[in-house]
Amino acid sequence: MSKQTGRAWVFGDDVDTDLIYHNKYLAETDPKQMPQYAFEYYPGMETFAKEVRPGDFVVAGKNFGCGSSREHAVYCLQFAGVPCVLAETCSRIYYRNAINNGYPVLFVKGLSQAIADGSIKNGDTLEVDLDTGDIHDVDTGATVHGDAVSDLEHDIMEAGGLFQYMKAQQH
Repeated sequence: MSKQTGRAWVFGDDVDTDLIYHNKYLAETDPKQMPQYAFEYYPGMETFAKEVRPGDFVVAGKNFGCGSSREHAVYCLQFAGVPCVLAETCSRIYYRNAINNGYPVLFVKGLSQAIADGSIKNGDTLEVDLDTGDIHDVDTGATVHGDAVSDLEHDIMEAGGLFQYMKAQQH
């Protein structure tokens, strides 16, 4: 995994799965169709699905992905081309769904405060290195350090998810 550059889409704390991907769209089974519904019900981010570009980052505070367990909340970001979620913390079930589907979540201590004090703002250009956990805000010059993905998480992501990883281990 290399360093990636993209725009920040900044969210607060306690972003639940209904705000990421509303339950009224759960009947959709094609992950490639799910991005069109991402954050439709998040106040102020209703246009996310139309405006997000591949390479943009979702940046959130504490407890991202809380609420019900639904892979849709991972798929809608993954298939929109968002390379990873940057969050101070996220719910355990969201994290497991993300890793199991080969989608990285980078944990960044102090991210809630950086959001609150404006060190990282919506639309800022970020350089993110998943291997080191370094995040540099090109616009403000701020640098924060997250936890790099583990070797096992990296291997699962490289394989395309836990199922593919386990299948490869059988050979």
